[in-house]
Amino acid sequence: MSLMTLLALWLGCLLDYRLGEPRRWHPLVGFGRCASGLETVLNRAGKAGRVFGALAWVIAVLPLVALAFWVRMRLIPLGAPGVWLYTGLSAFGLYWALGWRSLVDHMRVIRLAFAQGELEAARAAVGQVVSRDCTEASWSDLRRAAVESALENTCDAIVAPLFWFAALGLPGVVLYRLSNTLDAMWGYRNERFARFGWAAARVDDGLNWLPARLTAAAFVATAPGLRAARLAARAWFVQARRCESPNAGPVMCAGAGALGVALGGPSWYHGQIKDKPWFGGTREPEARDLRRALALIYRAVALLLILLSAALLGVAFWPWTPG
Repeated sequence: MSLMTLLALWLGCLLDYRLGEPRRWHPLVGFGRCASGLETVLNRAGKAGRVFGALAWVIAVLPLVALAFWVRMRLIPLGAPGVWLYTGLSAFGLYWALGWRSLVDHMRVIRLAFAQGELEAARAAVGQVVSRDCTEASWSDLRRAAVESALENTCDAIVAPLFWFAALGLPGVVLYRLSNTLDAMWGYRNERFARFGWAAARVDDGLNWLPARLTAAAFVATAPGLRAARLAARAWFVQARRCESPNAGPVMCAGAGALGVALGGPSWYHGQIKDKPWFGGTREPEARDLRRALALIYRAVALLLILLSAALLGVAFWPWTPG
């Protein structure tokens, strides 16, 4: 099955590259609506605690993961037709979970606004991909936010889905993408979700722990030069400790170090300024650094795809012998 997983891995990436994010009938849109309705029922008036939040996560995620596992168990024993059908379904499952093309498309819109020097257009474009308030953001703020978003989403949108698909196949990527979606919906530290969203946030942290560090390591390995690689490694191991997120910190710090730009700093969120730590290099980001960030992301993902493929081939051809 490792060879079929490898085939589905590359087919899923190809579908994402050619088709991009589905504009209609996206499964995650339907899942999000169901999850929103479930939260409305179980978290009335925003007063539900961690137990109800964990229950909501179980109700929303585990049945669909179980369905993916059931499909696997039903199709594989059917022989070649079932294996090929499962491979096709798996490729589409990975395609729906990936956000590689979507990330690139969003960054292309931002780059165009930067190139044209249209501040309002840039604010609107960056505001589509970040949670911070961009209505009064300066050019410097927008450049930092765009590069940060591109680096951070490398793990969530690309590396983590690829990793969990390679590790556990269709059930793994379903588990990751649904959990990550619930974290994006419920994982806020505000009055409504501080307790209810605790389980969703913690599960997402756990699922992203290893992919985030693989992403950071790939940024170090594919940095443009030895000096940049050293700065990336130092930013990861020293500066990431100051970041609030245990997973976004290593990714963004390593990426910022590889690019040699200073990211972080004070930012506006929901009408309040958040004094985030500075990390990375010392140079103020320029418009061209968004293009450099995308090039770094492509190199890092290409390296990880090669490593995941090699791992799957190793499993497929390992000389297993009965005990």
